[in-house]
Amino acid sequence: MLVQTYETIKIENPDQQKGIVILTLNRPDSMNALNTKMALELIEALDELKFDENVRVLIITGSGPKSFCVGADLKERNGMTQKDWKKQHDYFEQVTEKIREFPYPIICAVNGYALGGGMEIALSCDIRTAAPQAGMGLPEVKLGLIPGIGGTQLLARILPIGLAKEMLFTGKRITAEEGKLLALINHVFPAETLLKETIKLAESIAANAPLSLKALKKAVNKGTETDLATGLALELEAYYKCADSEDRLEGIYAFNEKRPPEWKGK
Repeated sequence: MLVQTYETIKIENPDQQKGIVILTLNRPDSMNALNTKMALELIEALDELKFDENVRVLIITGSGPKSFCVGADLKERNGMTQKDWKKQHDYFEQVTEKIREFPYPIICAVNGYALGGGMEIALSCDIRTAAPQAGMGLPEVKLGLIPGIGGTQLLARILPIGLAKEMLFTGKRITAEEGKLLALINHVFPAETLLKETIKLAESIAANAPLSLKALKKAVNKGTETDLATGLALELEAYYKCADSEDRLEGIYAFNEKRPPEWKGK
């Protein structure tokens, strides 16, 4: 197992051949709160992983049993000048943008509280799994703020608009089971098997053609932001890129030869 440890995050590659990488937010003594150092390390790590040819699926989770990420580290922000606040917030914006724009699927394994910026990180991922004790919320309205790294836009694209507004206007938390009922959470797994089950889900994704995974993510993300005709044009463009690939031929050969495909990403 390849393990790369930063000061505030940890990166593991349990089985390089399967293309699954686990990125853990690693500030358990601070409930994995997002501070400047963590943001900078996430930016660096995501930039490196984006160009790693062995990555097919990224899992983001938190260390410890209580919290995925409780949002910005308010202790660090105490006494910050307005200039320093805005500079830090720019780093936070880059984190969720890099998650949204990551070329391959990202699964967020919400092991505990995902609040404020922590929930915005989870919302920026493609799929969310959660432990039963996980709680999610965007409480910024209670602090005289609003979500600022994607929360208002992403939540309203996942939930019906009225439910998204209620959650934002009240700042209330929801449980993992409530999140599943709302389709905000894909799966709720027991806490002790959350990561194991999430890895199984990641394996079922990573087994597929890498070019197709990239094309699917781009087509869905970009297509849902525009009108249907433009979305269909984006889909067709991505389709023909896959159709002209070596992997498309390999998929056909493997199917006819009744063997697992050997993808090259070409």
